[in-house]
Amino acid sequence: MNGTELSALFEKGGKRCHVIGSVENGVIAGLDLEGRLFTVMHGTVMNKVNPAAILGITSRSAYLNPGGDGLWPAPEGTRFGYEYPTGAWRVPPGLSGAKFRLIEASRTHGVIEAEVDLINASGLGIPTVFRRKITVETAEATLVVKAIESIEYIGSKTLSRKECMLAPWTLCQFDSEAGCEVVFPETRDSAVWDLYDPSSAKRYVKDGLWHAKTDGGAKYQIGIDKAVEWIEFRNPAKHLIVRRSSGKLPPRHEYIDIIDAPPDKMPSDKRTRFSVYSDPAYFTEIEAVGGCPEKLEPGMIVLVEVTTEYGNTERKQEE
Repeated sequence: MNGTELSALFEKGGKRCHVIGSVENGVIAGLDLEGRLFTVMHGTVMNKVNPAAILGITSRSAYLNPGGDGLWPAPEGTRFGYEYPTGAWRVPPGLSGAKFRLIEASRTHGVIEAEVDLINASGLGIPTVFRRKITVETAEATLVVKAIESIEYIGSKTLSRKECMLAPWTLCQFDSEAGCEVVFPETRDSAVWDLYDPSSAKRYVKDGLWHAKTDGGAKYQIGIDKAVEWIEFRNPAKHLIVRRSSGKLPPRHEYIDIIDAPPDKMPSDKRTRFSVYSDPAYFTEIEAVGGCPEKLEPGMIVLVEVTTEYGNTERKQEE
């Protein structure tokens, strides 16, 4: 799909979008689609696109995964998670139905935000503002998306970690196929762990890098701690490489366990900076997570600065 076709799809679905950069090289932000970001490089949309999500409406009976790059609240599960307030998994309707507004705009920069009321699995209501500050930088063989991903707490009560955990979590999705993988620098074994079933058959270490196969053969997710500085999705068939890195956390913030665990469980002491998800439906997520403060005070903003660099190996070789 190209950028023009994606813009037309938003128009057909009656959903607003905003272009940062251009439909040839830039980001298309789905203002009525969870604020999802779709990167376009040399005319081609790089991210997974689900037309049904753009043309339809998510409901309690069916979640339509839009693809792109989304901002979610972490953790997913446990008693502090935001996907289990009803007892069964679902994306918070405050997010899936959010109407993002364009707050700032220039040719290569944009800020979008939406008020999103969250409810955690313990039944606590948490009013927030989701905000995404996006800057696009282009070159011949690369396109870089720099984003400050934040969630502002606008409640009136200070919440301790015994009541609430909240961190920004950005999930960047790609179609996958045979040969796809995610790599990241080799580190100690304890810095990489499984969030679902064991994934040892899908990952290995070679030449100083962890390699995690994301070829759609199995469902798995791995957590990666702060010792790792970046993760990189590779699709050799499309000559595509996508590297994600994140900046330092604000003072007195810590990484948290984002695990999709039952709502009666407590989070573990794992500290997730990055995550890799591989789905049998042939898509991959490379995820970056921010930190959580010891106390969530009125007006506090939890944020993470994420850089996502899209590269075309063919064009790099030509240079």
